[in-house]
Amino acid sequence: MLTRRTLTFAILVGGFATPVLAHHGWRWTSGDNIRLTGIIQSARLGNPHGVLQVDADGEVWQVEVGQPWRNERAGLTDDDFAEGREIVIEGEPSTDVEERLLKAERIWFDDNLHDLYPGRS
Repeated sequence: MLTRRTLTFAILVGGFATPVLAHHGWRWTSGDNIRLTGIIQSARLGNPHGVLQVDADGEVWQVEVGQPWRNERAGLTDDDFAEGREIVIEGEPSTDVEERLLKAERIWFDDNLHDLYPGRS
């Protein structure tokens, strides 16, 4: 009985985790870069990567930023992602345009560039 409960729990947890895991990496992105300017509504920073909610002209976008080490290497601190701050992001959007989901490659605050993925163009 305990084994059956454990298996059932593992299946349920795995089922809920699948949509989150699907967005790691680059496979879900379009391969083309866009530039988005908006105001940070919220930020959840940390591993496996940070996630911002950014209001761009009344549309709320979810933006994946780097892991803590990647943000630090790019010269960013958690304080940079303060709610209400203007941000410019260049990166790859989701192939599903209805998602309004963007993986950041480069971020500008006050005209200062922070390159999260220096080798990507």
